[in-house]
Amino acid sequence: MTASIQIKQSAVDEEPGRQSPAMEPAASSWGRFLPIHRIPGRLIRALSPLAAQTTSPAPEVREDRAAQETVQYSPFRRRGRDSEFVVIGLGRFGTAVATTLVENGRTVLAIDSDHDRVQALSGELPHVVQLDATNIDALRQAGVETFDTGLVCIGTDFENNLLATVLLRQLGVQRVIAKALTITQREILLKVGADEVILPEHEAGRRLGRKMAVDHLVDYLEVSNDVGVVELLAPPSTWEHSLSELSLRQRYGLTVIAVRRGDDLIVSPSASFQIKEEDIVVVLGRMEDAERMRQ
Repeated sequence: MTASIQIKQSAVDEEPGRQSPAMEPAASSWGRFLPIHRIPGRLIRALSPLAAQTTSPAPEVREDRAAQETVQYSPFRRRGRDSEFVVIGLGRFGTAVATTLVENGRTVLAIDSDHDRVQALSGELPHVVQLDATNIDALRQAGVETFDTGLVCIGTDFENNLLATVLLRQLGVQRVIAKALTITQREILLKVGADEVILPEHEAGRRLGRKMAVDHLVDYLEVSNDVGVVELLAPPSTWEHSLSELSLRQRYGLTVIAVRRGDDLIVSPSASFQIKEEDIVVVLGRMEDAERMRQ
């Protein structure tokens, strides 16, 4: 297998007077791992020892390796190590992650194997690359090993998702977050080295189910299995009463963190703050306690 890279980069990141040398295709030593048609137990057994060996080396070891190796110039080599991410897979989910990070001032290297998708996103993302994320040489040439956080957002091809996750660990990316579609996929990704695995559809379904099951619930964000941030319409029993009079923490174990009134959001309201009709109260606590509050 050969590494094939196409880079779309904004002009602001080009170093004056410096030309990027052509990236020569390199034969991948990982070819033996690629022709996989199912995810049997033997694959996990084969990859688990590899993942166990991919813990990030100490900074001193990294510096020694950098001094010993001649690495091709990459326009994505970082000048700092904070707030920079590599996002692999630019479907709806991956694109949303990458664009949100960019909107919040983070540096993002976005990767996808689809040429048309890369072209379409080149105007939105400053650094977007077309390459095969299951090819370790292609990832090296893009400078992926210099990033601390990698997000694998491949949803339709679990085989590629799995291999990209393992390769990020192999390259020394310190934190790897992967996307899964099922609980089984989540367990496999954790086993081969992912630090965190998210199930967007599962989590969205639980969130919607909570919202539909509880009257007057506006929104719910799960923090742990039984605790979350709950937005609910203020029940009539709370109208025209101050937070100190309601004593929500003592009576229900709920902490009021904000109140939404029309277009205004009052964060950390004082004890004398009075709840009005049509207020939306944002509390931290158990869902069952929030239900007791509205009864």
